[in-house]
Amino acid sequence: MKRDPRGTTEYRESPKRAWLSIVGIGEDGLAGLGAAARAALDRAETLVGGARHLAMVPPDERERLEWPRPFSALQHELRARRGRPVCVLATGDPFCYGVGTTIARHFAREELCVHPAPSAFSLACARLGWSLPEVETLSLHGRPPAAFRAAIRPGARVLVLSHDASTPARIAEMLVEAGYGGSRVTVLERMGGSEERVRESPAREFAYRDGHDFNTVAVECAADPGAPLLGRVPGLPDEAFEHDGQLTKRALRAAALAALAPCPGQLLWDVGAGCGSIGIEWMRAAPGARAIAIERHAARRALIERNAERLGTPGLRIVAGEAPAAFATLDAPPDAVFAGGGVASPALIDACWAALPAGGRLVAHAVSVEGERALLDAHAAHGGELSRVAVSRAEALGAYRAFRPAHPVTVLAARKR
Repeated sequence: MKRDPRGTTEYRESPKRAWLSIVGIGEDGLAGLGAAARAALDRAETLVGGARHLAMVPPDERERLEWPRPFSALQHELRARRGRPVCVLATGDPFCYGVGTTIARHFAREELCVHPAPSAFSLACARLGWSLPEVETLSLHGRPPAAFRAAIRPGARVLVLSHDASTPARIAEMLVEAGYGGSRVTVLERMGGSEERVRESPAREFAYRDGHDFNTVAVECAADPGAPLLGRVPGLPDEAFEHDGQLTKRALRAAALAALAPCPGQLLWDVGAGCGSIGIEWMRAAPGARAIAIERHAARRALIERNAERLGTPGLRIVAGEAPAAFATLDAPPDAVFAGGGVASPALIDACWAALPAGGRLVAHAVSVEGERALLDAHAAHGGELSRVAVSRAEALGAYRAFRPAHPVTVLAARKR
């Protein structure tokens, strides 16, 4: 570290001779590398990468390591060569759903020197004339395809890194299933190389089955007439969920999630999850948000799984068990906990509160007198906001309409200090 001559801020010098180089390489191979990237490659004693990457470098006597299995062993292979010049070859931008992110978790910044190439997303935007900051991006490489469903909404432009040649057709199928069959699907294969190919089709007419595994999919979402509108803001219509009556209704769900405050990467415990609506909306609301749905009824766990698949959150973890005993099986503390109205009890509320770290949020609902008493005691002990919510809906009353009140729900929303 050096002192900035203009003030007191410390800054790092560029790691020009760091032992571990990560070089992004495109379909054009070595010809597309800049001088600094080529120099890092040439001075390396060990080359690391996939078979496709390593094949781009002419044969020589240097050590070559293909990606290990399991991939987590990579950090150990690199540590064994610490201090010697090593070059990791990666596709495009190593920090755009790439290996660079994994390596950076295990090595200091001073040890790394990264030479990125254009990412698949940058190349796709260049081909299509799209503005990358205005596009939603995601990767389905090694991930459940259903995650794409959360990105479907009118007018959205989405770029997807495919898992293999089957991914574009699966994306088209999901668009048709969601009522977006008129969406334009563009498949961009092997961008930047001599075999680059771009093909496009409306989702409902998509028929390409001879594609290359190395492809990126661009989608311009267009809703068909009458297609359901499922936004990212919490409060999806009740009919968006398959349920058996155990559903936190839309108004209460939206208010609960506002108090839970979904944040990127944070973890929610949805206790007594019912059909999974709270956990699903939590995950839809913030990038990388995670949730665990705890539910003792097998039939409801099946509902949760189907709802998560259909609404684009296949990563929702479902745990069989009854709270609070099930908490002992969980390996990560929550950033927020939701306890539904059918499960509130003094022991449960105390256990939820105890599991939270400082800054954690608890939202609990009660519909019974006993549950309400538990929330009153918790409010006295921990503070927060206590309220009672009653929603009335207009329903037919003979030839007229009248507002019929739903059962009131007592709500505790508290943040741990």
